[in-house]
Amino acid sequence: MPALCRDCLATFDTAPARCPHCGRPRILAHPELFSLPIAHIDCDSFYASVEKRDAPELSARPVIIGGGTRGVVSTCCYVARISGVRSAMPMFKALALCPEAVVIRPRMAHYAAVSAQIRARMTALTPLVEPLSLDEAFLDLSGTERLHGPPALQMARLVREIETEIGVTASVGLSHNKFLAKIASDLDKPRGFSVIGRADTEAFLRDKPVGILWGVGTATQASLAQAGIRTLADIRRWGPDALVRRFGSAGTRLWQLAQGEDSRRVTPDAPVKSVSNETTFDTDIADRELLLAHLWHMAEKASARMKAKGLQGATVTLKLRRADFSALSRQTRLTEPSQLADTLFRESRRLFEALPEAGPFRLIGTGFSDLSPADGRDPAGDLLDPQAGARARAERAADTIRARFGHDAIRTGRGLTTSKK
Repeated sequence: MPALCRDCLATFDTAPARCPHCGRPRILAHPELFSLPIAHIDCDSFYASVEKRDAPELSARPVIIGGGTRGVVSTCCYVARISGVRSAMPMFKALALCPEAVVIRPRMAHYAAVSAQIRARMTALTPLVEPLSLDEAFLDLSGTERLHGPPALQMARLVREIETEIGVTASVGLSHNKFLAKIASDLDKPRGFSVIGRADTEAFLRDKPVGILWGVGTATQASLAQAGIRTLADIRRWGPDALVRRFGSAGTRLWQLAQGEDSRRVTPDAPVKSVSNETTFDTDIADRELLLAHLWHMAEKASARMKAKGLQGATVTLKLRRADFSALSRQTRLTEPSQLADTLFRESRRLFEALPEAGPFRLIGTGFSDLSPADGRDPAGDLLDPQAGARARAERAADTIRARFGHDAIRTGRGLTTSKK
């Protein structure tokens, strides 16, 4: 059976118990090891790993990355996970589970810089790299063997370089499609490397829960459970026709994934689907004036990102989180696409003012979706809103001043409200 040593990268036709070259036991063996081309790489607790790398005295401590006592957990190290801490958990609950944890506010710009170093190593292997976030990506290594060796060897070398040269660890999944590669990367974290081949796909998936399927979240699992579908074996018993009759086009997708079929290609530079910003408050807020002031700041930030990317959006989304952590969102379609903070704020405010409940709220955010390249046109004003053109020109003028003299060179009246409260 083909095998390789994950430490010294020696390859073998028959898997040894330990590597005869370096003496270590991390031997990866699989009948299809050197023929599978699709990889998913996922850095282990990326934000926390970067913080531990930068502060070695934290190496054995539980570390939580999050937004303070009123926020939620962005991520946490594996030491904290032993206590039950998980991503997206309210911070007060995480600290109750792990009171000795070191809490660090996210340093997104720093994490992005480290991510760029990792991404550069990926693209040196293949141009077919599809980032999913700062810390994970798909790679299609088809056709790269002559230059870099078998895909499994390339990935073992890559994660070794990331660990020794950048200082964070990563796990790898290798398979014949994206769905299975992503599942594989989760099987043996941290520092894992798992393989799902064509020949063992059916046996691997046979009795797995439906939650393993791509895009099947809590709500979909509940809907499937009502139909008596809890495992992939249940899906196969139903068959494709019955699934389509019950669940529509989603039934076809369920059937295909349950068979281990996934025809999606690894697509570099996948288009951005939405641009938004949100903030979690230190204390719940019911004051509508103050909430609107925060909403304006979020609109400004989202608009700045849209302008930097040269995008415009046709849909505005308002997001709120109640005091009990339940989410609330509303959307509206614009009459013409925009990237302006003024447009985003006014439409979000209209959605906000139409809400039947008064709060308090612990989070507010807004953003654009249905994106397209900006066409350079701004509202000219009409009978319904004759001042739209003037506001657009004023915003563009303010952008010009900020670009020359800095972001704080000019402030709006709306933007001063939060500093007074």
